[in-house]
Amino acid sequence: MSAPLRDEPRIDAGRLSAFVEDIRVQGRALYRDLPWRDTRDPYAIWISEVMLQQTQVARVLTRWERFLSRFPTLDALAAASSADVVEEWQGMGYNRRALALKRAADICAAEHGGSLPIGVEALCALPGIGEATAAGITAFSRDVPCTYIETNVRAVFIHEFFPDAERVTDRQLRPLVEAACPQEDVRGWYYALLDVGAHLKKTVPNPSRRAAAYTRQSAFEGSRRQKRAWIVREVMARPGIAHDELFERLCSVERAAGRDAPVEAEFDAIVSALASEGFFAQDARGGWIA
Repeated sequence: MSAPLRDEPRIDAGRLSAFVEDIRVQGRALYRDLPWRDTRDPYAIWISEVMLQQTQVARVLTRWERFLSRFPTLDALAAASSADVVEEWQGMGYNRRALALKRAADICAAEHGGSLPIGVEALCALPGIGEATAAGITAFSRDVPCTYIETNVRAVFIHEFFPDAERVTDRQLRPLVEAACPQEDVRGWYYALLDVGAHLKKTVPNPSRRAAAYTRQSAFEGSRRQKRAWIVREVMARPGIAHDELFERLCSVERAAGRDAPVEAEFDAIVSALASEGFFAQDARGGWIA
């Protein structure tokens, strides 16, 4: 077997062909029957890709169909209020994703006839859609060859081609992912990679941790993220709540959890950021509303 690939991998066609066949075989054995794999609707696949960005599959399984039941089409999502979209997103984490979905839906309704644009480049022009999400939508809805690099895909390629390397970059992986991608059954190929990658993470030290793109998620409880999420939920539950009352309620919650109350400057900065991001605004009396 050839030496591990380095900064500019030299692609051995024979080795790559054997790798592709091996992943195909493993993928058939490890296939996960997930509901978003039963559709070619770009909108439904987009929602699944965004949900899966930073949320475990088990959690997405409980929420994807519910989200689509409430917002069954892109036009339905565009017609909804931001508050309704964020409300439905509660429990998924990283609420910015919900607002990005809403903004992108608004653009598609206004400029693309109520459909997602076609192609990775056009999709990347929408809020909240990066190259991986755009490639996922393209591969799984249109079966078109593209370069889809996400955590499970990284795990497979790093495990196979960079067994001893650390901080492997996507620039190093890209030529391999591009070369391995077939011209037909692109969906099946990437499903196989995703399932093999998920299996590797359970059976060997997680290879994706050796990716330059890997970041360890900080603890949620007591974090700024936790405070942001609590404030969003509280404003939605108590429309028109006064700024000072919101601060006092957060302080009480933090003390009850055995943590120090936030300083007012930190609270003001979080609320200001949430307002600027479009999560809520002040009413005529100065209270906060979603």
